[in-house]
Amino acid sequence: MVYLLQHLLINAAQQLPHKDAVIYRDEKITYQELDVVTNQLAAVLQEDGVRPGDRVGIFINKTIPVIISIQAILKAGGVYVPLDPNAPLARLGYIIRDCGIRCLLTSSKKAAVLPEMFPQDNPLEVVIVTDDGAAPPEMPMVKTVLWPDVINRSETSTPLNSSIETDLAYILYTSGSTGAPKGVMISHLNALTFVNWGFETFNVTADDRLSNHAPLHFDLSIFDVFVSFKAGATLVLVPEGTSTFPIRLADWIEKNQISVWYSVPSVLSMMVLHGRLERHTFTNLRTILFAGEVFPVKYLRQLMTLIPQAEYYNLYGPTETNVITYFHVPQLDPGQVKPIPIGKACTNMEVFALDDDGNLITEPGQEGELYGRGSCVAQGYWGDAEKTNQVFIPNPLQPHFQETVYRIGDIVTREEDGNYIFIGRRDHMIKSRGYRIELGEIEAALYSHADVREAGVVAIPDDVIGNRLKAFVVVNGTDAADAQQLRKFCADQIPAYMVPEMIEFRQTLPKTSTGKIDRRSLAAHS
Repeated sequence: MVYLLQHLLINAAQQLPHKDAVIYRDEKITYQELDVVTNQLAAVLQEDGVRPGDRVGIFINKTIPVIISIQAILKAGGVYVPLDPNAPLARLGYIIRDCGIRCLLTSSKKAAVLPEMFPQDNPLEVVIVTDDGAAPPEMPMVKTVLWPDVINRSETSTPLNSSIETDLAYILYTSGSTGAPKGVMISHLNALTFVNWGFETFNVTADDRLSNHAPLHFDLSIFDVFVSFKAGATLVLVPEGTSTFPIRLADWIEKNQISVWYSVPSVLSMMVLHGRLERHTFTNLRTILFAGEVFPVKYLRQLMTLIPQAEYYNLYGPTETNVITYFHVPQLDPGQVKPIPIGKACTNMEVFALDDDGNLITEPGQEGELYGRGSCVAQGYWGDAEKTNQVFIPNPLQPHFQETVYRIGDIVTREEDGNYIFIGRRDHMIKSRGYRIELGEIEAALYSHADVREAGVVAIPDDVIGNRLKAFVVVNGTDAADAQQLRKFCADQIPAYMVPEMIEFRQTLPKTSTGKIDRRSLAAHS
């Protein structure tokens, strides 16, 4: 019976022991090998104090050890917390403290920067190095476990743990409005509801080769990893050095015989524009999935012409619900310019929209705010009951028993056929390159600079990446920091994809009648 995510790997190892489970560059690992090594690592985690529900961090660049770490943490009964390996150390340090990570899995290279992450009061107790590189620097009061100590264990059976399906499986940190990231808590049941749907809807089999383009701290990766293991398919990790170069990426898809692709639309748009896709036939590529932002129709149409044999699907849903609606893209009319729908609810999930008066949207053309319900809905935000209670609310349409729904915050309308159309965000959270970004977090980073008096950040629509970020700044005095210095400062506070591409200096920023910065006015003059 499958009720925990790690059961997917265990079952695949029993049924297809010698099948390639994961491939990265020239390295590969079979399902049997993966099952054994994750059992060994899980046992080490338990011996070093990891108990059910404990949060365990993963601070590793995308490689096979990341997949080993995820599965081992789950087998130990822990909750995995993937850390962006390229994020500022201060941000990672905040996440580690926020969710109480005491055990961290890392590489020898990444371990070298841990003392910089915690110049004072290191909260870590155990650091496990998942490769054979040089031993990391010693840290007071921190136990270091090297990889030979893991793989030389004679006991290889699956360790026992008492987890059940409603226990947390992982926490993904997303952008927060107060300047601090927030941790979305996902249970095994939440994830498996989505994984089971994806497996059945896209007919994934052991013959498939699924790509993993998304970073492992990004929710798109859940489909790649766990649907692949449910099917006994092969997961092929896109190297970080390949993922941002369209021509290399197109060559990589062809060379690795990828059959199911999943990424944000901006990656596909860049391949259409600069990947020279006409050089390949992509014979094996049967399904192309995209999510995270609006796919410009003009680029989607070109992609469908260049790779005509594939089926195309638009997947929609915030981290807090996994994917909750989807739309099978038909042949696009040459004159179509409006965005494609986000579609209808996935199996065992439901969405509905309410207008400003709380009335259910039922007629085409009506607009309302979208809500999601079902076992896909997350458990809330780690350690933040106030934010949780703001958006994880009692179902307003169900007064007879307690049921939590997620208030998504997106404004939608319905078409005649029942498909939903995305209109925009209710708040000023936006998407860029597939990442969900709270503009307030960028403003908070700017405000933390001593020279910045006022700051407002707006999103400028862009057909390729969704939105570009522009900051309007008022500084103190004529000798204050310039745009280049401010961008460098921000890069030490927030991830690179959140650093404003454009910074405009002004004497004052426009205000609303209530004294707030008038972002609508700023956007209108961008």
